[in-house]
Amino acid sequence: MRSVRVMLAAATIVAAAGSAHAQAPPMSPFEVAVACAPPPTLDTPTGKLLRVIGGQDVVARTEFGSGDMLTINGGTDAGVQLGQVYFVRRANRFGTYGASAGHQGARTGGWVRIVAVNESTAVAAFEHVCGPVAANDYLEPFVAPVVPPGVERDEAPGEPDFNSMGQVVVGNEDRNSMAAGEFALVDRGSQHGVAPGTRLALFRSLGVSGMPLAPVGEAVVITVGPTMSLTRITRARDAIRGGDLVAPRK
Repeated sequence: MRSVRVMLAAATIVAAAGSAHAQAPPMSPFEVAVACAPPPTLDTPTGKLLRVIGGQDVVARTEFGSGDMLTINGGTDAGVQLGQVYFVRRANRFGTYGASAGHQGARTGGWVRIVAVNESTAVAAFEHVCGPVAANDYLEPFVAPVVPPGVERDEAPGEPDFNSMGQVVVGNEDRNSMAAGEFALVDRGSQHGVAPGTRLALFRSLGVSGMPLAPVGEAVVITVGPTMSLTRITRARDAIRGGDLVAPRK
């Protein structure tokens, strides 16, 4: 316990000395927005994870943000090293925001840099805050997003491939309604031939049999997992909803 207290007391000194060292690479505002978006999966990590266990403050708090120091439940024995950068994420609660009960996935609270560490505990400082961070949020190694060229443009090249249709699953923070400029997960990934930069036409079924289809917008794939992709909605005639259909343009 004494070594942990000493480490916490020294963390602000270490942070000040290392603030220009081992930071996440510079990113454009759009790259930051992508890094703050959910990963392209509904799965969340299992097993023994690095987690936030509190803050460096004399007052007990439930949420943390910019300027706060976080205490982490692992140290060098868990492979944590000074200067490492981690995403801080939180599993969504099932069915929190609407029609898509059963969705999970994660939201990104930000990313942090390790500024002090001993064998069993570490202290981290925020590099960027995307949203609230709380005790028990988990850490994953930070990977800077690779953004395909042209994804900020509203384009609709080619014809929709109605033989490869999928669905909009959910938006950021488990939301079931999204607007132009926001992110959404779709149930098509690399196993379906989808790649970063793929353009998607968005449709809504107007009948019980799935037909007819009404166009409601356009999207572009940003990052890809095996069975899901993170997309950015580039055009919307109405709010884009979970269950709307997607067709890749070819």
